[in-house]
Amino acid sequence: MKSKKAAAIMLCAVLGTSMVTGVSVSAKDKDELVLYTWDGMFPQEVLDDFEKETGTKVVYSNFDTDETMLEKLSQAKGGDYDVVIADDYIIDSAVKEGLVQKIDKDTVSNFKNINPLYQGQFYDPDDEYTVPYGAGIPLIVYDPEQVDIDIKGYKDLWDKSLEDSIAIVGNYRVICGITQLSMGESMNEEDVAVIDKTGEKLKELAPNIRMIQDDNTQNALLNGEASVAFLYTSQVTQALKDNPDLKVVYPEEGLGFGIMGMFVPSEAPNAKAANEFINYILEPEVSAQCINYIGYYNTNKAADDLVDESLVVPDSVTKGEVVQNVSQEAEQEYNKIWTEFKAACD
Repeated sequence: MKSKKAAAIMLCAVLGTSMVTGVSVSAKDKDELVLYTWDGMFPQEVLDDFEKETGTKVVYSNFDTDETMLEKLSQAKGGDYDVVIADDYIIDSAVKEGLVQKIDKDTVSNFKNINPLYQGQFYDPDDEYTVPYGAGIPLIVYDPEQVDIDIKGYKDLWDKSLEDSIAIVGNYRVICGITQLSMGESMNEEDVAVIDKTGEKLKELAPNIRMIQDDNTQNALLNGEASVAFLYTSQVTQALKDNPDLKVVYPEEGLGFGIMGMFVPSEAPNAKAANEFINYILEPEVSAQCINYIGYYNTNKAADDLVDESLVVPDSVTKGEVVQNVSQEAEQEYNKIWTEFKAACD
């Protein structure tokens, strides 16, 4: 995944299924299903149990990036693969290119289990083509023993008491986005004048920034170098594992998140089995196995009571936004204000 891929647990050997890396695979056997996603996205027992229940063998094929997936799927003209799991922004491209078919809702009856927070996204506003598999949600985490204020949202990161004490990840659109949420604006603002105001707001945050680092940012919080951090999902999970006394904040301004979605390619060789597989994954017990394994936030409301509580967004959280592609002019402005912000932090 774009920023989330580092969190996937590496699957050294896939026992009982065929693993194909970096090549196109066709399911010629009607009792085969080709699953195309990143390495290590499923516990082996989930795939084994599906085969036992249905008699359909899972052929697990993996890619390294979303862009690789789209290229392979385009070359196959929407064929070769039966179920693909990829990130929201690339699914948007696949749908627009006609490489995705509609989900068979009669077969995927468990779609009702999906948390409404993750439905109706920009890449599939009517929930016709995709089914969420998990969410990546960057969040604020802090040490309550080292922080004098009760952090409730993004706006609190600007508090003067936090000078030189915050570690943040280095995704410029995400950091610009949460700044805009603190201003009451969209994470995907395209008005250059508003983006300029975002830049000024970011400069005001600079004195509080201890470090900007994409990898293992949680270590700064764990070793005491920082008392507050804004972390990716995998980093939040690791931080809480190492120090359960840390406090996680679901910002009152709303979440910024990314969604991994399952879809059936337009010319999938075994679309029937694909829809059956998606429905199977949406069974609460199966979803819980998958979410606990990959460590992403649970998108299946019916499985909330079965997954690790740290991977369940509280019911009080009802607002969320996905970072989307913006115009070239807006993109250039985001890059400009990010460069200026980093310079101010030095």
